[in-house]
Amino acid sequence: MKKLLDRRLLALLTAIVFTTGCSTAASTDTPAADVVLKVGDQKGGAKALLTAAGLLNDFPYRIEWSTFTSGPPLLEAASAGAIDLGGVGNTPPIFAAAANAKIAAVAASKGEVEADAILVPESSPLRNVTDLKGKNIAVAKGSSAHGQVLLTLRANGLTTKDVTLNFLQPSDAYGAFTQGKVDAWAVWDPYTAQAQAEAKARVLTDGRGKANGYGFQVAGRKALDDKGKNPALKEYLVRYYKAQKWADTHRDEWAKAWAAETGLKYEVALAAVNRNGDLPVKIDDALIRSEQELADAFTEDKTLPGKVDFAKFVDTRFQGDLA
Repeated sequence: MKKLLDRRLLALLTAIVFTTGCSTAASTDTPAADVVLKVGDQKGGAKALLTAAGLLNDFPYRIEWSTFTSGPPLLEAASAGAIDLGGVGNTPPIFAAAANAKIAAVAASKGEVEADAILVPESSPLRNVTDLKGKNIAVAKGSSAHGQVLLTLRANGLTTKDVTLNFLQPSDAYGAFTQGKVDAWAVWDPYTAQAQAEAKARVLTDGRGKANGYGFQVAGRKALDDKGKNPALKEYLVRYYKAQKWADTHRDEWAKAWAAETGLKYEVALAAVNRNGDLPVKIDDALIRSEQELADAFTEDKTLPGKVDFAKFVDTRFQGDLA
């Protein structure tokens, strides 16, 4: 009788464990209809690109888009959990890492750096980078343009202490530049192309030989820790990579869509598209090393208070899917 009771008790416990196990597994398997992916974007950015490439029509998850003026505020939102991920240039993740933000770079691309320019007015007497000494330069703090300024000055024997940096977002910087309130403006496309076409800006120097051209898709740690959102993050990144490749082979179509989205003239959009060409790259040791060198340059310049270990702010879980 006792053996029979023991067998029944064992069967009951097994059923309880099995049922509990099934319940736990089901709780982590969030239906696609219940997942909302919150994406940070910049005007004419990922949403416009994915739409133009026809890759949003059947996206299996709901997306909530938020627009930011540049990378640093976008990453602040990602760290706070207000958005799940978004695209930025090579410098914002470094500044975010220095602030111990709860973010990680999960995908990368590389483009040409000709459009990462330091612009001056057409009639400016400035002809060489060394002429910037003692001058005012408009730049968005912590942006890729900020990194461009630092590396350009270092390559010419100067530091950021030899100039006055006016930290302005692109829309404000454009006004300051065209009104003669600053001597130079460090910026990226499409602002570079726009300033060249509409304000007759002249390129004093660009990023060739200095900037690394990397861009990143950066996710918040909260989103990465959410098992229900990981499939949505992966799907988004795969489609974004496909959209980048589409844009590279459909430049005219992308330029028209970009112009329609941003209000830029088609000629300006096409100029920007033709000289950028961002394409997916693997997050590997060479990429991390290049970003670490940029981070170290900011530390040596005393722009950042301490050393940043960039590798700690990288998450390669999606690299196999993006290969």
